[in-house]
Amino acid sequence: MIDKQLNRRTLLAIIIVGVTGALNAPSFAGKSSETKPFTFAQLCDTQLGFGGYEHDINSFKQAVKQINAFKPDFVVICGDLVHIPSDKSFTDFKKIKDGLTMPCYCAAGNHDVGNKPTPASLKRYRKVIGKDYYSFEHRGYTFVFTNTQLWKAPVKDESEKHNAWVIQKLKEAKKKHSPVFVVAHYPLYVKKPEEKELYYNLPLDKRKELLTLYEECGVVAVLAGHTHRTIINSYKGIQLVNGEATSKNFDNRPLGFRLWNVASPTAVKHEFIPLKLKEAEPDAKPDASLAPNG
Repeated sequence: MIDKQLNRRTLLAIIIVGVTGALNAPSFAGKSSETKPFTFAQLCDTQLGFGGYEHDINSFKQAVKQINAFKPDFVVICGDLVHIPSDKSFTDFKKIKDGLTMPCYCAAGNHDVGNKPTPASLKRYRKVIGKDYYSFEHRGYTFVFTNTQLWKAPVKDESEKHNAWVIQKLKEAKKKHSPVFVVAHYPLYVKKPEEKELYYNLPLDKRKELLTLYEECGVVAVLAGHTHRTIINSYKGIQLVNGEATSKNFDNRPLGFRLWNVASPTAVKHEFIPLKLKEAEPDAKPDASLAPNG
């Protein structure tokens, strides 16, 4: 009887852990690269000027303060660094970001490079912020930063180059048996993998291609922003996480960020950390005039 109870408890514990990714994470062919535990923070849509410029400045500063207290290994920002790209907004963004006491890595959002990026807008972003797609390795894991706008609104030559680079980096990680985190702005999908293309997701054909590629190459999580809504999905063990913004949310969620704890490739968890703001937050209800530019 005791053994049966223990087995039931064990099974229940496994199920609970599986919800957070410990059970359902992708399998890794062959021997995995040597991995070590670490933590990192995920920020989404700092988007200075979207929830009120001064408000967004203050909320970003507060996020930096709280993240510094947690002392994660590094921070990733999932695009839309600013609402309207200008010398002032980018300068203010960088000044606040530089207050972080650990490295910070940014993905490009549609507001940063344009809903329809051009060679000129890409050049400006790369000059002011840095590369719009790149990768790095940390404790046996590979982080791949993509420019989802080049999939959403293709730019001649640029999109082809970006796509080939992403495939190459994922295959390199697979060859090294290095688990992968993909950092992006647009989510792959919102509710279902087969949903039609909307403003808030990637084109269906590209989405199918990427989901297959991510599954084959050992991606454990895809982090994104853009929606200003908390969206957490799982695709064949891959965690798909659109976190809360620090500027403005459309789903009445408090502003904040996510803290990730990576214990092993099959034990990857995250938790929401709300911002401790002194002033009242702005109305979080969707604004029809703003939503198309979120």
